[in-house]
Amino acid sequence: MAKKAKKQQAGGTPATVALTAAEVAYTVHSYDHDPAHPSYGEEAAEAMGVSPERVFKTLVADVDGTLTVAIVPVAGQLDLKALATAVGGKRAAMADPALAERTTGYVRGGISPLGQRKKLPTVLDASASRHATVCVSAGRRGLEVELAPADLARLTDAVLAPIGRA
Repeated sequence: MAKKAKKQQAGGTPATVALTAAEVAYTVHSYDHDPAHPSYGEEAAEAMGVSPERVFKTLVADVDGTLTVAIVPVAGQLDLKALATAVGGKRAAMADPALAERTTGYVRGGISPLGQRKKLPTVLDASASRHATVCVSAGRRGLEVELAPADLARLTDAVLAPIGRA
């Protein structure tokens, strides 16, 4: 317990604390967030010099009354119908941003799929498996973690499915 608290005090986020506790290899990338940038994900890809196909955004949707996490490349969009199908649901819509923030414990633009306040059903776009590593939010704007997609899927208990579209 003291070990986790020490890591938090050293500038960790719940996401990086979870990765460290799981003994998963990851790299932290930080950049100066520009509040005027129109897209958090595209800003991250540009700032890190990483292809947008390897940078994934974390979205929270409501699938038949259940909040569900969708992790898709910033280069595309979430296919809500495919997300619903992936979790055995019928209908999906984007969740209310305030509810997503309260439930995950993160702010919009900094929602990480890792270390969330409440464990939610999670779907990772199948395109992630084409890359040796992917980047996701580390829990605040201007901070990303890079890790193997298999580790991301395992730590979030994610289903892999084609939920993104160009």
